[in-house]
Amino acid sequence: MMKTTSYDTAPLLMIKKSKMIHAGFTLLEMVIVLGIIAMIMGGAIFVMKNISDSGAITVVDGDFASIENALQAYKNNAGNYPSGQQGLMALVEKPSSAPRPRRWIQIMDQLPKDPWGKEYVYKYPGSKNRSRPELICYGKDGLEGTEDDMSSQDPR
Repeated sequence: MMKTTSYDTAPLLMIKKSKMIHAGFTLLEMVIVLGIIAMIMGGAIFVMKNISDSGAITVVDGDFASIENALQAYKNNAGNYPSGQQGLMALVEKPSSAPRPRRWIQIMDQLPKDPWGKEYVYKYPGSKNRSRPELICYGKDGLEGTEDDMSSQDPR
């Protein structure tokens, strides 16, 4: 019979333990990987910002079409478009000022707001086509006369 001593197996256990200790990632490697991920995410967020702006423009175009349809329905019932003084509220509440509609029905429950939370501006007659109303959105900055303004009478 062979007698085994405890010191024969001790070096094997130490080798296995030392390999297991070195099998993980160092703190420096983790920090580098997290830094790379943060840079990729930052670039993606920057690119997505421009996509959300184009999405907002699409929402404005959709709102213009919806409100223009409601204004046409108002004209079919009332005989004319709401005056500039009556504004878009004539689609929600019966106007009390002239010209009073001959037939009125509530066309919209509430008026939509632009993607930046501001109300659309209504002008009748319009500035480019005087026979039709004009809807205006002052864009992201909310200021009149700036580059980001949009009109329902602008070519699309």
